[in-house]
Amino acid sequence: MTSRVRTRLTPAARRDQILDVAARVIVQEGLQAATMERVARAAGVSKALVYTYFSTRDVLLGALLQREQAELGDRGMAAALRAETFPDLIVRTTRHYLEHVRDRGPLIAALLADPATAALMEAESKVNRDQTIRYLVRATRRAYGLPLPRAIAAVDLLMAVTGRAGKLVADGELEIETAVDMCLQIAVGGLARLAETPSVS
Repeated sequence: MTSRVRTRLTPAARRDQILDVAARVIVQEGLQAATMERVARAAGVSKALVYTYFSTRDVLLGALLQREQAELGDRGMAAALRAETFPDLIVRTTRHYLEHVRDRGPLIAALLADPATAALMEAESKVNRDQTIRYLVRATRRAYGLPLPRAIAAVDLLMAVTGRAGKLVADGELEIETAVDMCLQIAVGGLARLAETPSVS
């Protein structure tokens, strides 16, 4: 008779496992289904163990959203740092964002629909967005020589375009490569035109 050897997970691995299971429950059954008891049952652990890692359901959901946003930010920055030209920067970062929206969008949308979870992430989201804007503004000024206020406004508008492209991809109305190409053409064509046009005070 053979006995099955149980693998003891490290605290970090156990925490990630609980978050993975919570994400799966939310996507498959909806946000309301993701109770501490349901997550524990799906993870094959006790409810007490889930509470050891997450003191409340809101803390669990907040940690899940934070992990999703951190992954988006970290991989997005890695994509940006691999870019060799400004168009390459737009292509890499846009494709990464759109793939993330396609793959993880339903989970993120469900989490943000919960007021308590959305409130937990509001300040951090602003910090992440500001960091992204600063990076893109510097790249835009290097590539097109725009004055700072104009570069900031242009990047803000282009991020709105990318956000809308994400919605279209999530809804199945645009393929990712088509959306990437459209965002690239709008960004590069628009910025080149702005660089040729004198600023109006």
